[in-house]
Amino acid sequence: MKTILLIEDNKGMRENTAEILELENYTVITAENGKIGVEKAQKEKPDLIICDIMMPVLDGYEVLSILSKNPETASIPFIFVTAKADRSDLRKGMEMGADDYLTKPFDDKELFKAINTRFRKVELGKQEFSRTLEGLNDFMTSVNGIEPLKQLSEHKKLRELKKGDLIYKEGSYPKGVSFVVSGKVKTYKTNSEAKDFITGLYKEGDFFGYLALMEDKKHFESAEALDNSTVCIIPKEEFFSIIYSNSEVSKRFIKMLSDNIKEKEDQLIRLAYNSSRKRVAEAIITLADRYKAEDEAQFSMSLSREDIANISGTSYENTIRTLHDFKEEGIINIDKKNITLLNYEKLANMKN
Repeated sequence: MKTILLIEDNKGMRENTAEILELENYTVITAENGKIGVEKAQKEKPDLIICDIMMPVLDGYEVLSILSKNPETASIPFIFVTAKADRSDLRKGMEMGADDYLTKPFDDKELFKAINTRFRKVELGKQEFSRTLEGLNDFMTSVNGIEPLKQLSEHKKLRELKKGDLIYKEGSYPKGVSFVVSGKVKTYKTNSEAKDFITGLYKEGDFFGYLALMEDKKHFESAEALDNSTVCIIPKEEFFSIIYSNSEVSKRFIKMLSDNIKEKEDQLIRLAYNSSRKRVAEAIITLADRYKAEDEAQFSMSLSREDIANISGTSYENTIRTLHDFKEEGIINIDKKNITLLNYEKLANMKN
């Protein structure tokens, strides 16, 4: 049973609307002002919020602003209710992230149409698409009925890359969002001494190169193919047309694009506190977790010692010594550039 939070300062309006919703088998939580509404939204995590704009203590705009800054409530569908029909008020609400609006007085049909539309789009947002080029096409063509969005999947630029090919360089302006169709990609930063540090590892189904685009800044890292790869470039105009055209799509897309942020935060903590031996172990575990195929009994990958050093943040010489130690201990096997992980658990539980 879906739960709806109704924030309305007019007692009669609040009680009548709540009764109508309950007759349709919704669980209804009510709040008589914006402050109480925010508290109940944060505590109850409703499936949808219906909120009046003109209210005491906190108005509807302030309620939406507060809830949109909290990751636990930012994705809850939000419908404004207003007695005003002024287009500037409605536009302000939609620009702030509201999903829909109702103008008082409204009838039962208008109310349920708005609610059902929101829930349908939420279900679309939860729909899983395969992390392939076909899945990307399916996602783009299903997000909205607007024809230009349907055409996005038909006009994407594909780049066929060989191992070592540069995708974009640190300091260049982003042309779009990149999607790994096949292969492996790394992003890295280069310091003043020309030493690289790998900041991200990407595989089939991953997006990369989006932060600079969203901040309208130059790339702060370079991207290179770790293996023979195919990369799809979604031009920035088309990317932003997706983001701006549908709030449910933008929430889901931004969540997908933000999957690796916590990984980077954890990576910085490990660099600050872990020993070089522990960091090399975690670099191999990271590679295994990222790139091991489901049908592989053991993870094996051709990778230069320099790349491992650049992932772990250790010196080249230290990396070679540590890898030799791991081989002697029977944790890995080394055949030229090919590294095979023999004991995942021992490496994963390596003490600092």
